[in-house]
Amino acid sequence: MKILLAEDEEMLADSIAEWLRGEAHAVDVVFDGDTALDKACANDYDVIVLDRDLPVIHGDEVCRSVVLSGFNARILMLTAAAGIDDRVAGLEIGADDYLAKPFAFKELSARVFALGRRSRPAAPPTLRRRGITLDMARRQAFYQGRYLNLSKKEYGVLCELMLAEDAPVSTEHLLEKVWDENADPFTSAVRIALHKLRRKLDADLIETVQGLGYRIS
Repeated sequence: MKILLAEDEEMLADSIAEWLRGEAHAVDVVFDGDTALDKACANDYDVIVLDRDLPVIHGDEVCRSVVLSGFNARILMLTAAAGIDDRVAGLEIGADDYLAKPFAFKELSARVFALGRRSRPAAPPTLRRRGITLDMARRQAFYQGRYLNLSKKEYGVLCELMLAEDAPVSTEHLLEKVWDENADPFTSAVRIALHKLRRKLDADLIETVQGLGYRIS
């Protein structure tokens, strides 16, 4: 899942990003509302985690602009204001969910996961294909009943391939959804992750589609 995190408290932003990356998400981090809008317009995010009190452009304005622009991204609003009126106001401007600070990272990641599922066509909580079982909620993978010990990136790549069903998934898409904006477009990271996945599955399960990408054959 690709996430934009807009939070002006840099230490908190770094901690949230580290946690979400540990959950196999690709996370871009910005510290003000103007940059958040630029990123939201330039990238296809599944979820935007948006601090309400951003500098330069207030989080409320960022939220309104994203909603009016018709982007698919779901918005989780963060704020230090915990009152009911504040939560209602955040939802009324278009946020999909609202989380008051301080919060537990486990709750944040659960809410992000739930919103991410809503940003795409509905997918079952468990994906199955060609002997592969992917438990989306627990982020666990099995092949022919055997648990697969996957790295976060290997799991993310496998998840994108499973969600695509028969459609090829490009290297660019995998970099966008599994890595983050700091990934070198010429990196061999995707190829290496696929090589490791193929070693843990039957070699012919992941097919290379010339000029288009990869798919579960």
